[in-house]
Amino acid sequence: MMMTRTVYVNGQYVPENEATISIFDRGFTFADGVYEVTSVIKGGLVDFDGHMARLKRSLRELSIALPHSIEESKNAHHQLVTLTKLDEGVIYLQISRGASDRDFPFPDGAMPTMIMFTQEKSLIDAPAAKTGIKVISVEDIRWARRDIKSVGLLAPVLAKQAAKEAGCQDAWLYQDGYVTEGSSNNAYIVTEDDVIVTRQLSNDILHGITRHAVLDLAREKGMTIEERPFTIDEALNAKEAFVTSASTFVYPVIEIDQQSIGNGTPGPVATRLRELYIENALANLS
Repeated sequence: MMMTRTVYVNGQYVPENEATISIFDRGFTFADGVYEVTSVIKGGLVDFDGHMARLKRSLRELSIALPHSIEESKNAHHQLVTLTKLDEGVIYLQISRGASDRDFPFPDGAMPTMIMFTQEKSLIDAPAAKTGIKVISVEDIRWARRDIKSVGLLAPVLAKQAAKEAGCQDAWLYQDGYVTEGSSNNAYIVTEDDVIVTRQLSNDILHGITRHAVLDLAREKGMTIEERPFTIDEALNAKEAFVTSASTFVYPVIEIDQQSIGNGTPGPVATRLRELYIENALANLS
């Protein structure tokens, strides 16, 4: 029999081919749930406290109960790392409102469903970090509460598919002429004056945990940051561009809509921020 990953389902660790949840789970029927992705380096968790703080906020915004304490969740993450022998990659965690007969209002008495699984992934030596990525611009058609890390991801799926069909790796989303964020990451440009520009926090974008860490590191190094909207045209004329997320850390963006950014290669600001982030992550694994 083919070996399978061990996954977590409602407090149990089981082979992935034996994992089951109800077909009436509201995560399926209404995308009524939230998720987090925590990176793993050398078997340790990266920015775990930040991810759990955001998870609690997302759950609170949707009035979904946290099934376990943060400490129990952390123990479960470590147990899954041990059972799967994961050295480098990510852990995906999803919590839905639970199972009930299909009806729109919140059900009475439903118990939240919590699942977790691991994925091996090259994070530190990711090829895209060295070559940079190409993106296209796509209109942002997502709902108005992008600050909630909802499992309703059809719009980002369509954006990433459009990017793939265009021979690119990702899409930058725009609304009313301004970039909101990447399809699954926060977006940045670097001006000719070496100012890092990224959209300010609001309901329009996800409050990225990696974003927070990278901006803190940039400030510590004396880099200038402006949190404001920017246009695609401004990005096309930028000195550099890059994205941040839990599973990419910092990736340089070398092309937008078939136009090279800067000289078309990863720039020094993005490269340095990636180095700083990895150094900090390795020094603070939990």
